[in-house]
Amino acid sequence: MLHTLPKDDNYIHKGLRKQLIDVLRQKGIKDERVLAAIEAIPRHFFLDPAFERQAYEDRAFPIVADQTISQPYTVAFQTQMLELKKYDKVLEIGTGSAYQACVLAEMGISLLTIERQKALYDYVGQFFFISRYPNIKRFYGDGFEGLPSYAPFDKIIITCGAPFIPPKLLTQLKPGGIMVVPVGDDGQQKMTRISKDKAGHIHEEDMGEFSFVPMLQGKNSK
Repeated sequence: MLHTLPKDDNYIHKGLRKQLIDVLRQKGIKDERVLAAIEAIPRHFFLDPAFERQAYEDRAFPIVADQTISQPYTVAFQTQMLELKKYDKVLEIGTGSAYQACVLAEMGISLLTIERQKALYDYVGQFFFISRYPNIKRFYGDGFEGLPSYAPFDKIIITCGAPFIPPKLLTQLKPGGIMVVPVGDDGQQKMTRISKDKAGHIHEEDMGEFSFVPMLQGKNSK
């Protein structure tokens, strides 16, 4: 089902978002800018109307092309780990529903986001809410390749489970930059924060286990 018409964002939705923010705080999200961005964005806009009330539960939902919209805690956790600064140039791998993209854009950064699923790329292109963020540039392409002509990036976020850390993305990360990527196969990944120091050396931190759909190579035109 396409997002063809704007939906209401009423006091009930806003109240549910405030409850969600309380849950995220209890789970350890401390960056107030991240929490403010999530509170500002109507997550129910990104889901089928049948899930309007459930949209503010802290869980994932299925979307187009057998993909998912990540649970809010995961979105908040990855975003917090990026340590974003205003005007950072950020590369996102896996646009998906564009919920994570909008959270990032709400924080005042410049976002370039890649989606390999043509059906999902086109779907998001018809989503009315995306026009709120002119600081989002969308690309249909292979996330393993990144966007070398736009590199280097201050931050890189991968929103799908990578079987390994993509080497081309490491080269596109600016010295002093941070990449956040779930690494692993079989639906279980270790969230990994990668820091590149000023000399270009790579440092990895294991930030716990998460579950994402797999990151696949190439483009899917179906």
